[in-house]
Amino acid sequence: MIEKYGLEKRTIENNLGADTHSSLEAGSVVNLKSLDNHQLQQGVQAKVFWGTGAMVVLLELEPLAEIPDEVVSTEKFVFLLEGDVEFLADGEVHTMQALEREAPTGIHGGTPRVDFIYLEKDSKQAIQAGSKGAKILEVYSPQRADYIKLSGKEFKGGSANPVNAQAEPNIRPNKVYDLYSIQLTKLASGAFSRLISGKNVLLSFIYLDPDSEFENHIHPEEQIQIALRGSATELLLDEEHFMEENDLVRIPGNFVHGVSAGERGFDGLDVFWPSRADYLTMEKEQKGLFESIIPEGSEPTLVIDGKSTQPELFFTEGPKWMNGKLYFSNMFFDEDFNADPKKSSIVEMDEDGNYRNITEGKMQANGLYPYKNSNLIVCDMMGHRVVEMTTSGQVVKVLADSYDGKPLDGPNDIVTDSKGGFYFTDPQFTMEEEKFQPGRAVYYVNPEGDISRVTEPNGFAMPNGIVLSVDGKTLYINNTYDKESWYPVQSEKDNYIWAYDVNEDGSIQNGRQFAKVLLVGDVLERKGRSSGADGMAIDTEGNLYVATYYGVQIFNSAGQYIGMVNLPTFPISLSFGGEDMQTLYIVSFSNVYKIKTNKSGYINYAE
Repeated sequence: MIEKYGLEKRTIENNLGADTHSSLEAGSVVNLKSLDNHQLQQGVQAKVFWGTGAMVVLLELEPLAEIPDEVVSTEKFVFLLEGDVEFLADGEVHTMQALEREAPTGIHGGTPRVDFIYLEKDSKQAIQAGSKGAKILEVYSPQRADYIKLSGKEFKGGSANPVNAQAEPNIRPNKVYDLYSIQLTKLASGAFSRLISGKNVLLSFIYLDPDSEFENHIHPEEQIQIALRGSATELLLDEEHFMEENDLVRIPGNFVHGVSAGERGFDGLDVFWPSRADYLTMEKEQKGLFESIIPEGSEPTLVIDGKSTQPELFFTEGPKWMNGKLYFSNMFFDEDFNADPKKSSIVEMDEDGNYRNITEGKMQANGLYPYKNSNLIVCDMMGHRVVEMTTSGQVVKVLADSYDGKPLDGPNDIVTDSKGGFYFTDPQFTMEEEKFQPGRAVYYVNPEGDISRVTEPNGFAMPNGIVLSVDGKTLYINNTYDKESWYPVQSEKDNYIWAYDVNEDGSIQNGRQFAKVLLVGDVLERKGRSSGADGMAIDTEGNLYVATYYGVQIFNSAGQYIGMVNLPTFPISLSFGGEDMQTLYIVSFSNVYKIKTNKSGYINYAE
């Protein structure tokens, strides 16, 4: 098989001393449900399986169940999949929690959380589950002899397999991390992974795009793969095997294999033993790209909790920085995205987080942008118009309210150009059942006030965020929803940001896919292509920052994925600000966050 696919067999030079027999037959797919449960303690059940150098344990703890103090004679990873626990690591108690992703509504949209911790050999630990119990995934290397004996297997090997080819861990021991704070590393086209390494093993939480392929390959490290979501067809030597959630397989070193993801994509956990130097090199390079933009250790901090301060914030949108202030819309939606302009406002925030309404109860505003005379240009979404407004809340002029003799539907996001014109998206996200215009579209208003439609109606399923390059020659448009049974329009724009060349008259041409936005699991499960992409920001180097269901996804000027900023709730929009324009302000429902960057943001301040 190695000859057939033209692969080069590699070896690991150092002696790994792997003499423990695996509980898993090589290349044979089994399902977790078929594995026996074993009682470890009162109220603690375990499924245990292992390869020649690593062991995986799935624990279910009843409410308040305990695993008493013990010294672990191997290195160990602990991932909390469900519930919450108090985890004692070398005398320090850590509260760990797991949260599921919340389906986005008009009032909430929480992001998931999976806490984990890494313990070095001979660490002391204890665990107590919370009031709702817990599910835990543990990975050991080398294997635990007592767990092998518990499984009824004969332990063949020493008390611990010696491993001389030790890696440098890329995380710190005894520190709790959120799995979603680990950056995704691009492994191949359509394949991204969160890579976590100890001294002996590397864990790869892999994400494969729908219908993508990881071509046939070999590596000297043993691999245990667990399917977490979606489906894939695995080539294992000369046989194809279908895998879906809870299936697992052991792939020995230099064992020819490849994977083709299904139409729902594929998420999995690969446990590599020993740790893979090539993946750690990739991880280091990807981390370097991300930290060139977001400094190491920089985390989003909460500026405003709009449910504990006044005036109350509901659904924050469209932030822009101007004259030392952040301006944003405070839209009101109920659970089902029903709007109420009388409960909505536009907010002015000082850099220290103090804020006030500049107008309230007059419009359901959305996107904002600095305009002439230090005024704002405002998308009055439910008012079917774009207006110029002073920072004291006075409407100076209606700039656009109709096209082809019919009212606009719902101007959403907006950007000005250097000539005095502006572009805006209209995704018809309004209350009226019947729409005025023939479809969702993007419009341009030239400096003389003439309006034109620059995209075909329903060319985008839901055009939303919009931004111009620094030189004004490229217009970027994203697509929030697509390929959804519950949404009235489908397009070919899918989960991409699209780039267009800007002509002298403001029209656009040469539409092309610029960057592919990563999708969350629940969207992929229903075969949708909704990224949740909303507001966008750009820096002076052309890096693009996009608020999505997954987090703030960052792409460079060539559309290459750089990394992601994770938040407790999914981000809705964002803007650079601060005296040096290097602070990224991110709005999310009732909250405003900020994070420091190494880049200077770009906003076109019209004269």
